[in-house]
Amino acid sequence: MLRQALRRFGQKLVRRRALEQGLGESRFARCLSTLDLVALGVGSTLGAGVYVLAGEVAKDKAGPAIVICFLVAAMASVLAGLCYAEFGARVPRTGSAYLYSYVTVGELWAFTTGWNLILSYVIGTASVARAWSSAFDNLIGNHISLALRGSVSLHVPPVLAEYPDFFALGLVLLLTGLLALGASESALVTKVFTGVNLLVLGFIIITGFIKGNIRNWQLTQKDHQEAGSGPSANHSIGSLGSGGFVPFGIDGILRGAATCFYAFVGFDCIATTGEEARDPQHSIPVGIVVSLLVCFVAYFGVSAALTLMMPYYLLLPESPLPEAFHYVGWAPARYLVAVGSLCALSTSLLGSMFPMPRVIYAMAEDGLLFRAFARVHSRTRTPLVATIVSGITAALMAFLFELTDLVDLMSIGTLLAYSLVAICVLILRYQPDEVMQPKVGQAVELQWPQEDKEEPEPENELLTLGNLLCPSHSTPTQLSGHIVYAAVSILAVVITSLCLVLAQWSEQLMAGNPAWVTVSALLLVLVIVTTVIVWRQPQNLTHLHFKVPALPLLPLLSIFVNVYLMMQMKAGTWARFGVWMMVGFAIYFTYGIRNSLEGQNDPVPPPPITPKTPEVSSPSAPSV
Repeated sequence: MLRQALRRFGQKLVRRRALEQGLGESRFARCLSTLDLVALGVGSTLGAGVYVLAGEVAKDKAGPAIVICFLVAAMASVLAGLCYAEFGARVPRTGSAYLYSYVTVGELWAFTTGWNLILSYVIGTASVARAWSSAFDNLIGNHISLALRGSVSLHVPPVLAEYPDFFALGLVLLLTGLLALGASESALVTKVFTGVNLLVLGFIIITGFIKGNIRNWQLTQKDHQEAGSGPSANHSIGSLGSGGFVPFGIDGILRGAATCFYAFVGFDCIATTGEEARDPQHSIPVGIVVSLLVCFVAYFGVSAALTLMMPYYLLLPESPLPEAFHYVGWAPARYLVAVGSLCALSTSLLGSMFPMPRVIYAMAEDGLLFRAFARVHSRTRTPLVATIVSGITAALMAFLFELTDLVDLMSIGTLLAYSLVAICVLILRYQPDEVMQPKVGQAVELQWPQEDKEEPEPENELLTLGNLLCPSHSTPTQLSGHIVYAAVSILAVVITSLCLVLAQWSEQLMAGNPAWVTVSALLLVLVIVTTVIVWRQPQNLTHLHFKVPALPLLPLLSIFVNVYLMMQMKAGTWARFGVWMMVGFAIYFTYGIRNSLEGQNDPVPPPPITPKTPEVSSPSAPSV
């Protein structure tokens, strides 16, 4: 009995949601065009970082080679973007990475992904709101912060902020009301702000190439020493690099690229519009790819213009663009930069708030969160309750809390989602048609078919070395699907272990420590062998509007990049992540696992059979 109960419990954790054919019915209004999705993706991704990040990375990490940093970061981001694009074409429903995980790797991982996406969006919304308030306050002379520090200072470091931010509170509540009005209204505001932001960035790029000097990409140590306010010779050799286009070497480019990678986070909000886009199977892949391309051109152009206008070592990381314009004699342009920065923050804020209620709605509709969050307003056709509750939560966090130490939690949630989407692409691409395309409403438990009508296979096909490396079937089968599922699971564990070794024991590896070199080599060999096994299996040829090319290489590269960046997080960040996950699992195991809609399709276990006690007849009396 205990064994059966544990088995049923385990089956609940890995039960999968059905893949639905076509667009299906939607409770939302399908009103978003491809241009709307591109504007949403660009607005979410191209935030205020373009006005600040370039200066920080150029001065301290890469110098003029920051353009290469953004190129490397864009390529790494495109790997994740392509995986999202394929799933957007395959599963055009609301839920983003949460839904993709649900239809592929099961309910527990889906809940974990969705719960972390909620955390990422809430913290992202609150932090951007405080940044917007700070930028506006700085523009008017810091009058708001000075007044609040003197009157309503909280004095509870490091948990609470130095003072309550009423401006950020009101801004989030205002945009919550806008989101509640409807997706088309939000998209219109996003397009306006994104358009203004791109015009400002275009002005910066053109001005930089006109006023710039190519000599700033060819600086030498002598230039460092001779600068009017420059540092001493010893200082220039140290923190300012060795001069030239790559003053900090390849190591500086890699460190800069890791920082620049987060500048491309945000495009995944497009994947939450599956039930509001007019043609999601086409517009979601196009929106993701085009928005990443636009963002790369903007980041590349701004960073090139910035390092051409003035020597990288003179940049001010806090406000590089105003300082650059002052350096070339165009000081009044700082006001235009301020307008662009506020527009970028506005679109970034909307981009953080837009997907948050939709993920909550998707989880509530599946029964994993409270059903009240799945209510859709009949007139606006938006998830009204989820929008209001998430908006109020983010507003209160922006109002009260110091978010600096929590921002890394956003990165964990986002990178985990990116990794799981890449894993899901690998698994589903190699599954049989019966698993890929079940009937609408049919529960998917990855119970592989016993026979293929087009290409029969033995019912008891055995696992052999030939099946691993030279399969006899040209289309996915029951066995090949099992092989890929197991191989991808092994790859996820091995890549995580390899990234942990590379991130935490890199000094021992560089020093040639035999133990760590051997461990790394064995892990790498295992990755290569398992990748070859996946590569040799037949792929499903179902037509999609978009497919990730070069499987399994590109998704595996995406997983490696994402996991490696996760391993760079500090122990305190992982501790906070553990606390958040404990709260989430408490909700799931007390509510979600019992109210899941997929649980309604679980077979009801037969009642235990109680053996009947045979009736013992009393001996008859002897006849006389």
